[in-house]
Amino acid sequence: MSDSKFLPSLVCKKPIEPEGEESNFHRCLTTVDLVALGVGSTLGAGVYVLSGEVARSVAGPSIIISFLIAAVASIFSGLCYAEFGARVPRTGSAYLYTYVTVGEIWAFVTGWNLLLSYIIGASSVARAWSGTFDDLIGNEISSMLADHAAMDLPGLAPYPDFFAAALILILAGVLAFGAKESAIVNKVFTAVNVLVLLFVILAGFIKGDLDNWQIREESFKDAPKDCTSLNDTSPCGTGGFFPFGLQGTLTGAATCFYAFVGFDCIASSGEEVHNPQRAIPLGIISSLLICFLAYFGVSAALTLMMPYYLLSASSPLPESFTYVGWGAAQYAVAVGSLCALSTSLLGSMFPMPRVLFAMSRDGLLFKCLSDLSERQTPAVATLASGAVAAGMTLLFDLKSLVDLMSIGTLFAYTLVAICILILRYQSDPGQAANKLETFSIRQLFHPPPQATLMTSSAASFITFIMLFLCIALSVTVTKTSASLQSLECWSVLLVSAITLMLVLCILLIWRQPQSTARATFKVPLVPLLPVLSTLVNITLMIQLGPGTWFRYALWMALGLLIYFAYGVRHSVQRRRLESPPKQVRQQHTSTVDESVQQADD
Repeated sequence: MSDSKFLPSLVCKKPIEPEGEESNFHRCLTTVDLVALGVGSTLGAGVYVLSGEVARSVAGPSIIISFLIAAVASIFSGLCYAEFGARVPRTGSAYLYTYVTVGEIWAFVTGWNLLLSYIIGASSVARAWSGTFDDLIGNEISSMLADHAAMDLPGLAPYPDFFAAALILILAGVLAFGAKESAIVNKVFTAVNVLVLLFVILAGFIKGDLDNWQIREESFKDAPKDCTSLNDTSPCGTGGFFPFGLQGTLTGAATCFYAFVGFDCIASSGEEVHNPQRAIPLGIISSLLICFLAYFGVSAALTLMMPYYLLSASSPLPESFTYVGWGAAQYAVAVGSLCALSTSLLGSMFPMPRVLFAMSRDGLLFKCLSDLSERQTPAVATLASGAVAAGMTLLFDLKSLVDLMSIGTLFAYTLVAICILILRYQSDPGQAANKLETFSIRQLFHPPPQATLMTSSAASFITFIMLFLCIALSVTVTKTSASLQSLECWSVLLVSAITLMLVLCILLIWRQPQSTARATFKVPLVPLLPVLSTLVNITLMIQLGPGTWFRYALWMALGLLIYFAYGVRHSVQRRRLESPPKQVRQQHTSTVDESVQQADD
């Protein structure tokens, strides 16, 4: 392929209904199945394990604000996913949405980020499951592995978790067996999980003490010796509701975002659902609302029952009940947490093979991953992704996995929000053949009443300017937070200037006419909500440390190597574009034959 064709082919777009591509999945899932899948995959390690770790050393009682910020970011992204799920009800989730909107290479990047999120999500939940079970049996597993298989290397777990790796491989086999069977198991475990969380919330508010949200520094004399945090001078913070300041709350939100990433597994099941145009949006919105209420309630109850600096990093809820004198309740909580972590693990592993299948079907990953079993499930992709997730579980600890997962998911969510803006302002099919338009500044403020090629291009250009302004604003606010709190003139002026330019971009996009294409669900308040989603996602990404960004860069380098070495040469869509003359001749011949037939009649 020549250079003149190669570069444009990198951004070639996939049709929503590609010629010759048929769905062989079994449509067996209902709306209730999707809600249970979304709730089950989301209410797992985040509520039973991550909440204790973040509250103890990052955010303190303000973890409820961290969960609120993370939930808002997820709801914004969920609305964008819901619209795409209604418009493009096919397997592939954000990968497919990006492919049909902005082109192939961005689709591969999105899909590769999703795979990172799903693989690490499964690995981290499996480690949390293993840790919870280990606590129930007196830490026998961790003691044995730490003595006989210790890994004393930076960035790696203290020991390889063989138990968690085996659990992933077993569940991969269950998922390979069938989607409906997996959904039934998921609904049972999810019901138990929700009942246990309701008990935790009620018990927490009964036994809680508001003084635990107003702790003073002199109380830290009974803090554990390993109490560590972002604050080097005072390891347990400064007390109060914001013991680690606003920066700690934002950093906690970036990590807590991991707790809400399960909903996108719903979007990956588009070819296995009855009436996906209705079921996918309803499933996403319902599951996110349920999960937000659960996270908010449990994190509030947890920090009310026990001082944040005494929380356990591995099993905070059972130890909190022991602290308030309800020791017997810890066993019920432990059983509920195992059910929750099981459904979360299923939810993390469910979309993995489906994204792999979609990318393989498009020729961007190895062809064998698109093979379906006799039960119409992507068995090869399921077992392959399970093996990779099991390997990650053996090597890395929970915190490293969570941060790396968050950055991949936030990147994918950001691209979906950008794609919503581009999709909404696409030119109408009837307007595409209009005479050549000439661009003018006046047209940005007074565009024609219907979307045209010119208004679509203008909206896309402004969208990308808005993206860079969101990055600039997020970096500026994060790096100058101390100056902003002190109201230093230069920082206030800089943030105000960037904000004004961002508002101008939003107004210019809002002035452009939207596409008249219909959909069963549309994101409200466009372009405001997608822009807010982009801004919040980028801000959360910036909160993650340099080590996380380095590991993420290595993952992306591996993905791009695979794409340019394999995907570029085997892309199905690129092959379609390279043979238009033959298709045109076939269409022309068909048209002529139809004309002759009509004349004969």
